Amino acid sequence: MSGSNFIDYVKIHCRSGKGGAGSKHFRREKYITKGGPDGGDGGRGGHIIVKGNAQMWTLLHLKHKRHIKAGHGAGGSKSNSTGAEGEDVYVDVPLGTVAKDAETGETLFEITENGEEQILVKGGRGGLGNSNFKNSINQAPRYAQPGEDCQEAWQILELKVLADVGLVGFPNAGKSTLLSVVSAAKPEIANYPFTTLVPNLGIVGYRDHQSFVMADIPGIIEGAHEGKGLGLRFLRHIERNSVLLFLVPADSDDIHAEFNTLLNELKQFNPELLDKDRILAISKSDMLDDELKQEIEKDLPTVPCLFISSVAQQGLTELKDMLWKSING
Repeated sequence: MSGSNFIDYVKIHCRSGKGGAGSKHFRREKYITKGGPDGGDGGRGGHIIVKGNAQMWTLLHLKHKRHIKAGHGAGGSKSNSTGAEGEDVYVDVPLGTVAKDAETGETLFEITENGEEQILVKGGRGGLGNSNFKNSINQAPRYAQPGEDCQEAWQILELKVLADVGLVGFPNAGKSTLLSVVSAAKPEIANYPFTTLVPNLGIVGYRDHQSFVMADIPGIIEGAHEGKGLGLRFLRHIERNSVLLFLVPADSDDIHAEFNTLLNELKQFNPELLDKDRILAISKSDMLDDELKQEIEKDLPTVPCLFISSVAQQGLTELKDMLWKSING
């Protein structure tokens, strides 16, 4: 997933179909000159429907398709014939896509399963034909309902990456390196902040041909919950992860303080994130000897912790065991 191809936010203008008008027709045949009303109902206008597609990872296909229109319903006709329904329009999206009303910000629904369908904008109902209004008093109604008008609205589609494990850490904590070592993912790696500009996903192989998905979320900085750095743009991806793996480098000035800062950013963004399982990995630990590790251990947070080195491939098997147990615990 290159940066230019990963789109996780689009704003689209949707217009559903108008409902078809009901018919005012009266039955007229060769030997029936004054038959009763037989006008059919109008057809429903087309819906705009969002559908989950497990083969998709980005909203790129909607980047340049900002206007989506469904078909109009056809009018009713004689012999109580209902008009054809307007053509529905299906919008395929990756799993983890959230639909919101652009004007109010209200969350409408979230797509989490392959093939799941949700109506984003409803088509107008078809009008009733005159046959529906016949009664003992009015046996020849000369009126019918018009179809309901279409609905138009700006809608927002946001993607929250679905992964079992989300990597949380400041820029240059070693998240991309870890992902590249434990999976087949090839994220961009360099020694400067914000190398990762988009979430990267990797499938981590485990024992007995089992696997889990790990997501490298772009680096958080202090104040991210206020939009600083890459801020709000990527914090939402952490909401979809089952387990949060915090990465703090061994050369950090204060590992405990850095962990607490990361935790506070998540709390400020969404307090519910603190309900997720947390694991702390001290990265770049190949530079530490046993004595230094013992000193550092005295001041670590009260969460499961371990020392790892992606480059030297130290502690990675233990890390996978810990993550697997947490995911399936």
